[in-house]
This record gives sequence, structure tokens and C-alpha cells, in this order.
Amino acid sequence: MTRSSDVRGLIPVLATPFQPGGALDLDSLRRLVAFNAHSGADGVAVFGFASEGFALTAEERKQILATVLAELPPEAPIVAGISATGTADAIAQSRAAADAGATVGMVIPPFMVKPSPAQIVDFYGTVATEGGLPVMIQDAPASTGVNLPVPLIAELSKLDGVTSAKIETQPTVPKLGAVVAATPDEFLVLGGQNALFVLDEYARGAVGTMPASEFPDLLAPVLSAHASGEHKTARAAFNRLLPLIRFGLQPGIAWSIHKHVLHHRGVIESTTVRAPATDADEGTLKALDEILTDLGL
Repeated sequence: MTRSSDVRGLIPVLATPFQPGGALDLDSLRRLVAFNAHSGADGVAVFGFASEGFALTAEERKQILATVLAELPPEAPIVAGISATGTADAIAQSRAAADAGATVGMVIPPFMVKPSPAQIVDFYGTVATEGGLPVMIQDAPASTGVNLPVPLIAELSKLDGVTSAKIETQPTVPKLGAVVAATPDEFLVLGGQNALFVLDEYARGAVGTMPASEFPDLLAPVLSAHASGEHKTARAAFNRLLPLIRFGLQPGIAWSIHKHVLHHRGVIESTTVRAPATDADEGTLKALDEILTDLGL
């Protein structure tokens, strides 16, 4: 069976488990993939912002993709984050991800030297043509400092090989709705930001969401109820999740929060993060424990 590049549905961005000394923990990664697959995820993403992709070597990326490929159902898409400061590196990252089994490249714009709109079009067009993967535009100006206005995303959606976008700018829902309205029907638009506005995004035309990976079993029933027209049930279940969702959006310690939840749930062995990420402090973790207790986890 050919692995899909269709990114509709629940596509969690996997944390990258590390051993206490900082080495990759592939056994924990296997459990994390299985946990998400068995919890209703339609696919997974690696090397995204929630994955500490900024702290991974090329060899580690290869090992991570090999592990995910072996554990994920054979038809499920694998999205690989592509984060580069120039076109040549983005192409190299995309080709390496494709060779290792990824089926979609989630590409941020080059950010070290802020590109012009014309340069952004050239960048995405070249990566889509030469990188070996269908391209998802990652619109995350809070992290990249690069703004992608709706007309520019609409122009990018016309490029061969640019097939989807993940919108996580603020305010998220109006922009996502505007992107849906401005792009072809076959262009897939997804939300991010840990699913903070997922039901509102779906109401505005989103076809998927890409949260962190510690609560797929709690979010999948919300999306299922929404898809069945049980909107009141979906909203009630989602509102119950909101404290955990917002807690995982804290700059600087979000990676630690994701891992502490996964450790608490018995999925990964260690909560170790790599610099420049930092561990959450004792008071923050106490507040997190209260949220998990309220959720019955």
C-alpha cells in the first residue's frame, strides 16, 4: 500500500523523546507513534516546532523517520518539517526526508534574511519542484518573523507541488477562513497552535489540525462528534480540554510541558529537552498536575 500524502484530519506533531543524557530515545518514540496511531490520529508530523526540530542533527532525523515509518500504519501520511535559511538547504532537507519515507514537507519560509514576496514565491516553487515532496506552507510568523499575507498564500497555492497550508498566525480563524476562500478547493488548509481554535477552524473550512502529540485520544472524539453534526457534544468535550491545550502553548517551556504530560501518561521515559528549550519550573508543573487530575489522566 502506498503511503498517503493526504493530510486531512488529525495529524499530531510528535515530540522527540530524549534519554536523560540527551541522546535519542527511540523506544519511547516507538511508543509515542503507537499511542497516536491507536488514539485516532490520521497521520503524524516530525521535525515541527513541537518536535524540537531545531535541536536535531541530520543523522537523528534519519533515525526518527525510520522509526516512525516502521511503527505507523502503512497508509498514514508522514509530514516532515523543513526549516532552512536558504533554498539549497531546504531542498536538501526535503530530499533527505523524502528518501527516509516522509510524504509531505511542511516548509517554513527562509527567515534569517527576510525575503520579499517575489523571493518567497521563487523559494516555494523551487522547493516544490526540486525537493521531492508535496509542500505544505507553514504560516507561523510568531516563530519565523516572516508574514505571509492571504494574497501571497493564494499565489503560492497555484504553484505545482504546493498542496496545503498550516495556518497558525493571529488572529487564526479569520485568516484561515480567508485562505480557504482565496485558494482552490483541492488546496488543503489546516490549523495549528495546539488545536486552540480547532472547532472554529473547521467551521471556516479547515480540513485538518496539527496539535502536539500528548492528547490525541482526547481530541479525536471531539473531531468525530463535530464531523457527525454533534456540535454541542463536541464543544463541551473541547472546552474540557482547553486548560491542557493552552498550557502547552507557553513560549520557551512548551516542549517541556508536552513531555511532562507524555511522561505522566506513561508514553515516554524521560522529560529531557535540549537547549535552548528549558524545563518547566516546579510551580508550573504543579499547575499542570492539577489540570491532568481534573481530566482524570
